[in-house]
Amino acid sequence: MPELPEVEALVQDLRGRLVGRAISRVDLTAFSALKTFDPPLHALHGTLVDDVTRHGKFLDVDASGVHVVIHLARAGWIRWRDEVPALPARPNPKNPLAARIVIDDPDLDVQPGLDITEAGTKKGLAIYVVRDPQEIEGVARLGPDPLSDDFTIDVLRGILQAEGRKQIKGVMRMQSIIAGIGNAYSDEILHAARMSPFKPANSLEDDDLRTLYDAVRTTLGDAVQRSTGLAASELKGEKKSNLAVHGRTGQACPVCGDIVREVSFADSSLQYCATCQTGGKPLADRRMSRLLK
Repeated sequence: MPELPEVEALVQDLRGRLVGRAISRVDLTAFSALKTFDPPLHALHGTLVDDVTRHGKFLDVDASGVHVVIHLARAGWIRWRDEVPALPARPNPKNPLAARIVIDDPDLDVQPGLDITEAGTKKGLAIYVVRDPQEIEGVARLGPDPLSDDFTIDVLRGILQAEGRKQIKGVMRMQSIIAGIGNAYSDEILHAARMSPFKPANSLEDDDLRTLYDAVRTTLGDAVQRSTGLAASELKGEKKSNLAVHGRTGQACPVCGDIVREVSFADSSLQYCATCQTGGKPLADRRMSRLLK
């Protein structure tokens, strides 16, 4: 799933490609992906792109005051194409294409554009066409952005205290509490902080709080920096190659050399290093325990 660093890198890449250019048309091929009806899609035709921004994991293309807001969910992605077909794209259940934004460039003999795709059968990709991104419930309820100047250590302290005994891993993934951190980067942040994912949110002393805050800012900031300047096609590989524990079950921890372990849940899993994060003690994996009985 694309998280804050990847979406921020997409913003930077697309801002350079789109700002000042006109949207010729939008082809919708997966009708379930469009979550709004007013303004209609054709309201975008002929508009100029003023900016590309981000709200947590939501990508926002502002075209003359009409916003195309995209949430890529688990398996969505955006691909820039230097040339798209002249004929409008049509629905095809075998094609991962969900929508295409075609750019009108009078200086070119061909039309470039964006393909918005979603792989797999579990469809979660969401496209909104709105006049104000705050009309979207998921955007309106977002917590603070962890890379903004407003996200101070005192803000983080207040968040964790308010969440009581909830496990810190779950708290960090909740978008209404902190925007943009998902399963992968919460694993990475907690590994960098040498902190158990099961640690109660309100149990952090001042030193642990500072360590976690620094890990949030550094882990996400470094990931954004590494991604800056990369094209959309390069971002997935960059993310995967720089993860320390997430998705690396059974491999060696790059810090201490211990084996990266996993805890499985119904629809997700977390990875961690017992030596670095839990004093060498493996965390209980109830789901795997039941399967082994």
